[in-house]
Amino acid sequence: MRPTTKDLAKAAGVSLATVDRVLNDRTGVREDTVRRVSEAIEKIGFLRNISAANLARSKSYRFLFLLPRSGDQFLAEVLAKISEANSAFGSEAMRAEVAQIHESDPHQIANFLESLNPDTVDGVAIMAPESPQVRDAKLRLEQRGIETVSFISGQIRAGADLAAEDFIGIDNHAAGATAGRLMGRFLDRKPGKVLVIAETMHARDSLERRLGFDEVIGADYPYLTVLPSLETHGEAERTDRILSATFARNPDIAGVYILSSEARVPLQSVTQLTQAGHRLVIAHERTPFTEAALLSRQIDALITQDPGHLVRSALRILRARCDRREVLASQEKIRIEILFAENL
Repeated sequence: MRPTTKDLAKAAGVSLATVDRVLNDRTGVREDTVRRVSEAIEKIGFLRNISAANLARSKSYRFLFLLPRSGDQFLAEVLAKISEANSAFGSEAMRAEVAQIHESDPHQIANFLESLNPDTVDGVAIMAPESPQVRDAKLRLEQRGIETVSFISGQIRAGADLAAEDFIGIDNHAAGATAGRLMGRFLDRKPGKVLVIAETMHARDSLERRLGFDEVIGADYPYLTVLPSLETHGEAERTDRILSATFARNPDIAGVYILSSEARVPLQSVTQLTQAGHRLVIAHERTPFTEAALLSRQIDALITQDPGHLVRSALRILRARCDRREVLASQEKIRIEILFAENL
């Protein structure tokens, strides 16, 4: 039989009411009493039935995904998975809302986070480029009792207490290194230049992917020259202009690496500019557009992460933090997947 709250109260030498106050983090309990209850929990192996406790208190979980306004098809995939998760987790009293904000203004993001009320929001998954303003706003949220996780685009926690579950997403350095390995292997000792395209290099995921990519190419494929990253900012006209100029100056481009999460705009430009001869193209994230491009051989390989797993993992981690429970790290590790036309 699992130990009950009565067993816990007896082991700690306190009343049931005191055990209830300690388990629910209520005020008015002396520090030494909390310590005795905590020691008794360890001693008898007490496991709290969180679901039953929440049902008794009519407890619900109110989470928020703070997402950028731009993002095209990949963002649409994430939004669809949030809606799907709401249906799946509805019976567990979990509900996620979405707020979208201009990701290019860190002050606006920080001000939005400051406006959140712990009476109406229990936790936030934040997808935003890294900045001191957003990092500090996250810390202030946690001090006010609102749990946070970085979602897809990371905000590194200050100090040495960084946990694996502070960031929901793939290891972007490893993802970039994977792209570098594929690029070098597929080009098969063919000298040339490699074009790298990003939406912005202010995002930590883009920086880490570029670092991983460069390390592999530099170490194992010295006959390839990786060009400076081009930033599109998601604008089609700008993308056409800078890519046209780059291809004109570098006719020996042998490969293209699109490292941002949205490949549609740059890939359309690359396709138009390389109709006379195919260049190896590696991109990120599975969307309806990149699926079609993979099947039509406009993309040779796709490095992806499962948006459904991303969303569910964020919700599970936020809930575990609200309940003061340990996270099952193996369940929340987001895998890097490599897709070809043959294994879609």
